[in-house]
Amino acid sequence: MKIEIKTNNNIPVAVVYHDTPVITDVQSALELMMTVKYQTNCTNIAINKEAFADTFFTLSTCLAGEILQKFINYGIRIAIYGDFSKYTSKPLKDFIYESNNGKDIFFQPDCAQAVNKLSTVK
Repeated sequence: MKIEIKTNNNIPVAVVYHDTPVITDVQSALELMMTVKYQTNCTNIAINKEAFADTFFTLSTCLAGEILQKFINYGIRIAIYGDFSKYTSKPLKDFIYESNNGKDIFFQPDCAQAVNKLSTVK
């Protein structure tokens, strides 16, 4: 796992990159969240979508809801970045749309936009 701090508008964002799924369940998400927070002291985290198990993007598994609720409960804002075009589920597209219009969870096409979103929306 690679973690890099990027600062935009004087707001630090921990950018996490992993080329295989490390977030496969709620416990692994909590461990990643706490590791990043401990190592970087950031409450804004951008994570590439490849770090998530495919089941995360199937809303009927409830995995996305359970994991993202943990981020909210711990006061961590998250942006998941990557190409989401392969997902054709209308509920997922609606979920992404609603998340992007909120203030805590975002789905962005690339790392730069994820960092920008986390450092400008409050």
